[in-house]
Amino acid sequence: MGIEGVGARVARKEDKRFITGAGRYVEDMVVPGMKHAAFVRSPHAHAEIKKIDVKKAQAMPGVIGVLTGKELKADGIGNLICGWMIHSKDGSPMKMGAWSPLAFDRVRYVGDAVVVVVAETKGQARDAAEAVDITYEELKAVVDAPKALERSAPQIHPEADGNLIFDWELGDSTATNAAIKAAAHITRMTIVNNRLVPNAMEPRAALGYYDKAEDHYTCWTTSQNPHLARLVMSAFYNVAPENKLRVIAPDVGGGFGSKIYIYPEEIICLWASKKTGVPVKWVADRTESFLTDAHGRDHVSTVEMAFDKDNRITGLKVDTIANLGAYMSLFSSCVPTYLYATLLSGQYDIPAIHANVRAVYTNTAPVDAYRGAGRPEATYLLERTIETAAREMGVSPAELRRKNFITSFPHQTPVIMNYDAGDYAASLDAAMEAADYAGFAQRKAAAKAKGKLRGIGMSCYIEACGLAPSAAVGSLGAGVGLWESAEVRVNAAGTIEVLTGSHSHGQGHETTFAQLVNQRFGVPIDSVSIVHGDTDKVQMGMGTYGSRSGAVGMSAVAKALDKVEAKAKKIAAHLLEADEGDIVIENGALKVTGTDRQVPWFQMALAAYTAHNLPDSMEPGLKETSFYDPSNFTFPAGCYVCEVEIDPETGVTEIVQFVAADDFGNIINPMIVEGQVHGGVAQGIGQALLEGTRYDASGQLLTASYMDYTMPRADDLPSFKVSTSNTPCPSNPLGIKGCGEAGAIGSPPAVINAITDAIGITDIAMPASPSTVWAAIRATKH
Repeated sequence: MGIEGVGARVARKEDKRFITGAGRYVEDMVVPGMKHAAFVRSPHAHAEIKKIDVKKAQAMPGVIGVLTGKELKADGIGNLICGWMIHSKDGSPMKMGAWSPLAFDRVRYVGDAVVVVVAETKGQARDAAEAVDITYEELKAVVDAPKALERSAPQIHPEADGNLIFDWELGDSTATNAAIKAAAHITRMTIVNNRLVPNAMEPRAALGYYDKAEDHYTCWTTSQNPHLARLVMSAFYNVAPENKLRVIAPDVGGGFGSKIYIYPEEIICLWASKKTGVPVKWVADRTESFLTDAHGRDHVSTVEMAFDKDNRITGLKVDTIANLGAYMSLFSSCVPTYLYATLLSGQYDIPAIHANVRAVYTNTAPVDAYRGAGRPEATYLLERTIETAAREMGVSPAELRRKNFITSFPHQTPVIMNYDAGDYAASLDAAMEAADYAGFAQRKAAAKAKGKLRGIGMSCYIEACGLAPSAAVGSLGAGVGLWESAEVRVNAAGTIEVLTGSHSHGQGHETTFAQLVNQRFGVPIDSVSIVHGDTDKVQMGMGTYGSRSGAVGMSAVAKALDKVEAKAKKIAAHLLEADEGDIVIENGALKVTGTDRQVPWFQMALAAYTAHNLPDSMEPGLKETSFYDPSNFTFPAGCYVCEVEIDPETGVTEIVQFVAADDFGNIINPMIVEGQVHGGVAQGIGQALLEGTRYDASGQLLTASYMDYTMPRADDLPSFKVSTSNTPCPSNPLGIKGCGEAGAIGSPPAVINAITDAIGITDIAMPASPSTVWAAIRATKH
């Protein structure tokens, strides 16, 4: 193995440009003649638009154009769509309300875009936006999903009677009800998964440029999947023909799911560029991001978990109300259904499961996938419930989990998923040992002597990631395939370009993908370039989300490398007058096994392009393409243990220890994997302790800035203890399972389980802020 190959702790190649300020983001892009856009957004959560007067704005300095939804519709620009069809249990399709990129008749949440102003400068655009006069007739709003289902609630979309988008179920209700009826013990809970705002470091941005001479459009955008953006904007939104639209996602400062989707702003910037004759750029400020980026989570669930006399789980019944906000975002429908209910078995052998999910419109920002997407919601529900059950039954939470673990693979769950490999006891044992679980009682007594409350909590998570295979997701309603593509180009001098449909926005692909090439050919990773994010340069691919870039994206690269290797060996065998089967590739050379005869990699590459001496009928060049569609999801799993100390006088919670023991299958770069776990756990701790989106009853967002929405800081987090075990994934050629979302999935229930253990209560709402914890402590004393 080369020192830069698979398994090596190689420093990220891309970080040099980022830490020296040389990264290039959409905000950095400048096109000759470029102008700036500002949006006029609704100040009301629900209102009829009676009149729009743009005359004053049009006359202001620097203004080039003031455009409305009526003009947009007149030009045939389509409504935004949800790309995953869900059917209710009665067979009826989901009720998708119309979402115009610019509202022209009704607004449905604070921040809904109504008018766009294009001007010479950003300041002039914003000044003119303030001068647009819109007359609204305000309507009653509803922000709480259960209340939106009540008869008295306002009707948000005419297409969805009673604000119900779908009423969907999965599993066997008869068997589950029978298990509950026959149970020796039932744990019942109401579980609330709080709404979050993703808050990537880089706000969303878009630059649209219509080249009249070429009749061609270019969109620079903060996207996790530029090819999908091009497909949707051409095929569904009628912005431009696909062959005349180029989408470029340059360096992107984080996504966490919120940059998967096509938002109104990309569409409007392209359309406005053609309307005004100038390139149009928009960059969100932070409050716009709070108001309009797709939010995450927001579930209210009731759960019943049934046990027999031997403490084995016999049934799980779940009813969930999912808030999808004012409109259905691109993947919103699959989050509370096939990314959620299919994971309700967790790591446990549960014979009967039934889930009912009602998705609901409210007058809030649209809700879609956020790091983990459905998997955190399922894990939180399951791990809070089993922890509570252990306390109710007076048994060890660790041993109750162990007793119910799945131990034989493959394992078919009652909710679609077929787990291919795992060793859940190994992660549990590793986490308990690293946390000194056995010594907790002594630490609790020491904390009590200091006047502190100490608690320990556990979470055993599983996720389905590496989103695919296409046939499976297609049968469940997905509107796109979830394969991935790769092209490997070996240049005449022996350098290598890997063109991937995956997109890197913080994951380290420029390093890990190059390590895979180094492992195969022995060339230095600095001689390997990773190209992505530009639909004119890279063949179509499906982007990065759902921890799929390793399991699916790198597997596509591996298949292309197979083809390159096969041709390279043929060329080398011909040059060395040897048998092709005797050729091996080591340390950047192609060698004849058992001899000192070899040809350097660069010499073989040059021979492929000079074509003076190639095998008969071989085409010149050395470039191969592959598409990879896996046979199954991958199923990373692990055990997290959190230990907290709480000051009962203030309610301040300190995480004094956090242990993560994960099984990610084969690992390309341990250092990058550890970074992904650290980041995910930080986000999960943020949800558990600090982050919470709040609307008032009229639909005004109360947490629209960092003054009101608390993000985790370094001093909120401990030094994490991270370890991995390995049961390789049998469903892809690299044995990879995916690691990007695990930390955010497994950590919130571990934190809340620790807090409730410390206080001695059943439940506490997230975020468990000092005031919330303090009130809970006071309540236990009465």
